[in-house]
Amino acid sequence: MFVPGGALGGLPACQRYRSRTPASHPPIRLPVAARRRSPFNTRRRHLRASASPSADGPRDSHSTEKQHSSLSYTGKAEATRHLRLDTRVVHAGSHPEEYTTDPHGRTVVNPPVYHASTVVFPTVASKNFASQEWPLRGLSYGRHGTPTHWALEEAFAALEGGDNACCVSSGVAAGNAALLAFLSGGDHVLMVDSVYEPTRLFCDGFLRRFGVGTTYYDPVCSADDMEQLFREHPNTRVLFVESPGSLSFEVQDVPALAAVAHRHNAVVVMDNTYGPTLFRPFEAGVDVSYNAATKYIGGHSDLMLGLIACSRATYIAVKRSVMQLGCPPGPDDCYLALRGLRTLNVRLKQHEQNGLVVARWMEARAEVRRVVHPLLPSHPQHALFQRDFRGANGLFGFQLIGGFSQCAVDAFVDALQLFKLGYSWGGYESLVLPTKINTVRTATQYRYGDGYGQTIRLHVGLEDPEDLIADLQRAFEALHAADGATTTASSPDAESAQQP
Repeated sequence: MFVPGGALGGLPACQRYRSRTPASHPPIRLPVAARRRSPFNTRRRHLRASASPSADGPRDSHSTEKQHSSLSYTGKAEATRHLRLDTRVVHAGSHPEEYTTDPHGRTVVNPPVYHASTVVFPTVASKNFASQEWPLRGLSYGRHGTPTHWALEEAFAALEGGDNACCVSSGVAAGNAALLAFLSGGDHVLMVDSVYEPTRLFCDGFLRRFGVGTTYYDPVCSADDMEQLFREHPNTRVLFVESPGSLSFEVQDVPALAAVAHRHNAVVVMDNTYGPTLFRPFEAGVDVSYNAATKYIGGHSDLMLGLIACSRATYIAVKRSVMQLGCPPGPDDCYLALRGLRTLNVRLKQHEQNGLVVARWMEARAEVRRVVHPLLPSHPQHALFQRDFRGANGLFGFQLIGGFSQCAVDAFVDALQLFKLGYSWGGYESLVLPTKINTVRTATQYRYGDGYGQTIRLHVGLEDPEDLIADLQRAFEALHAADGATTTASSPDAESAQQP
């Protein structure tokens, strides 16, 4: 606050200011000529010009002026398409010139977190502009996205090789919104039998109630088998793929199946949660690819989020589906997901390396009937996985030999200390989950019996794999101890000894 000189008893001018906070100082004013020459102000004028409401909408893509990133809903991944994947993961969706109003053009690396519901418009013309092709023209209402959401969407579109993307509140919401974008009463969907269980429940419950039929198919079916399914169900509008399955880990021939679907004018929707950066869905013929960003993209087991990447032909239908369902994520979760995405490649490489060390050790155990990891040569679709994927993550399953009691298997799980018992995967920590695969399958059956025992899924985290192996070693010791105790308790001698 400025105090007149008389009130301070004639103090020198340099002492006529009381203590100020930095924010209360007068703004630095550059000379007029310098302001005009400022590169930042040139960029800002171009951005404002491109956002000016007009009958023609956003500026033409051939314009020499830089268009504000929020005003284009096509070609979101084009700016980084020429970059290699590791570079694209770091830079896609970044627009630092849009994150500041600083007169010198100083800005920040990451987008601010916008907490918003109501958006205010300076003029009726700007509101009318937002209402045209609503909600595709930038800010209109918080539910339809903010710059925090758009930065993540653009980055994910570039990651998957799509044209644009939508973010929603969970991976389940992503799958539901993607399916509802293309299905109506009387339509039919061909659904892979190894699909994530909540998607199965959505098909068998919600979609069935509204007259949409679902047929489940063998995850490893051939293109000829798929052709026959389309002939049997000519009203099929969506072919759904998920590869590998998150419990049984079958690998699908996505390019071959997608080619069949397109011949029958069906849309191919993929749950690509296993493979962000590892599998390029749009190069394989997929039309819509979604991801439970709750898992590897978030990477820290502390957010719920879904991301849907779309081709140019499918984006508007998916965006309107998301709008009508009203399932946006919060901006804080978007910020965390974008932060996790920037280190995704580095983390996935370590997950893969650690997972392979543990899987190979497990494969040598006498208690294990088989290890189901697509990078192991023993996997039935190993060659197909090598053809289509650039690597693996830390998730795989194994099956014990037959004969171990449920009590012994429970003891194995309970003995683990570094592997925590829990659902989901993709965080930095290791997890274990006993599975009963056939409870969520109808078209085909997973092999149990005749020497094939209970199945368990492991997510290998970022710990030292030698410590994880030691943890598993202790668990196998507990398995044998519990199995021996069960055998002793159920033997004839033990029963006779218990008689009064």
